[in-house]
Amino acid sequence: MNKLSIKQWAEADRPREKLLLKGVGALSDSELIAILIGSGNDRESAVELSKRILMDAGNDLNRLGRMGVTDLIQRYRGIGEAKAVAVIAALELGRRRRSADAGEKKKITSSHDAYEHFYPILCDLNHEETWALLTDRSNKVLSTLQVSRGGISGTVVDIRLILREALGHYASGILLGHNHPSGNCTASPQDTQITRKLKEAAQWMDITLLDHIIVCGDSYYSFADEGII
Repeated sequence: MNKLSIKQWAEADRPREKLLLKGVGALSDSELIAILIGSGNDRESAVELSKRILMDAGNDLNRLGRMGVTDLIQRYRGIGEAKAVAVIAALELGRRRRSADAGEKKKITSSHDAYEHFYPILCDLNHEETWALLTDRSNKVLSTLQVSRGGISGTVVDIRLILREALGHYASGILLGHNHPSGNCTASPQDTQITRKLKEAAQWMDITLLDHIIVCGDSYYSFADEGII
């Protein structure tokens, strides 16, 4: 039995027409991706192909965002360079939008605020990175900077670099953030050691380590919430 092309569907069920008739909020993730790729292959419609791509990513847009252009081209019949680039670009725009939203929130009052600030930076990475968030006495953000970049399972943090930047910005507080690409939010012994070393070193300069956030996709681990800081 031959598959029906999207053009043969009822108008209200076609992704583009559905968006125009009902608004973008009425579309599923797979329908939005189908609009980006435009067409499927000789076996699947654009929506069916999009559903399969999402299924392979565990129906998780964060995991999909970690795929590269080559991944999409090699894994999926009907996805060429132009379609793959369109999907990756759209996901990156979404990440930047969330990053811009987080940047508007200048005051950090909880671990969740810190997580939302670090999330757009770290969520889609396949390797570990560590970033520092510097704040003034009112917990308003002064600067966000990358302090290390590592491999899949770890990264080396230079405490002296963090403190030098904190002093240069006349910061009163530091929040450390790094990601676990594996999605496992358990703090490693190295994570705990770095946290304690930075806290002790910062105290000598009258700077407070406010928290250390481990970003694990849609969840996080807070050293402050766990009473470790």
